[in-house]
Amino acid sequence: YMVAAWIAGDYPQKENQVRKVSNIVFMGQGEPLYNFRNVSAAIELLTDPKGIGLAPWRITISTSGVAPLIPRIASELRVGLAVSLHSADNDLRSEIMPINKTYPLPMLMQSCAEFVKLASPKNRRITFEYVMLDGVNDSDLDAKRLARLIKGLPAHVNLIPFNPWPGSAYKSSSPERVEEFCKTVEGLGIYASVRQPRGDDILAACGQLKSDYDNNSVEPHATA
Repeated sequence: YMVAAWIAGDYPQKENQVRKVSNIVFMGQGEPLYNFRNVSAAIELLTDPKGIGLAPWRITISTSGVAPLIPRIASELRVGLAVSLHSADNDLRSEIMPINKTYPLPMLMQSCAEFVKLASPKNRRITFEYVMLDGVNDSDLDAKRLARLIKGLPAHVNLIPFNPWPGSAYKSSSPERVEEFCKTVEGLGIYASVRQPRGDDILAACGQLKSDYDNNSVEPHATA
């Protein structure tokens, strides 16, 4: 945060200055809930009036679904929650996201319900991230399953066109299919939006940086 704040001119902050970097999401750096102690310390500093002084509702933790720790995001950290969902079918989610074999969908959704009970009114809405994979999780039936799964929770679905890389096993749903999926979800009473990809033309979009590094990493030489 400090690097971004310095680049944006937010640090050092002048009196009555409006921040340009106003929201923080813990994602894209490994599973935050597997690093709970350090993430907790960072949030304490970010929200302390004598530190950065951000409101807790301006901070979100994005998790792949470490179910047992999700309620603690509300009760201890008091920040927002985003869940990388990607499928409302338990078997398919296990295929896309192996963590589902440890914390299956029923357990994950129960933890989300607990989060909502414990969260403050300003950060109780959960963002469900949903990567659109062509022919995998993007059918009308998938959209209906998604709406049925999260119905009853204060929720927002963030539909993300998949960012492919050379050799990737999946490809993105077409823009038309993404739009139809979004309309189906919204028609069933769930707020949904489509994230616009950025940086995919230079393999710098979400999910592409690590893959580019992996594809270009040098194999170690054997030693005699």
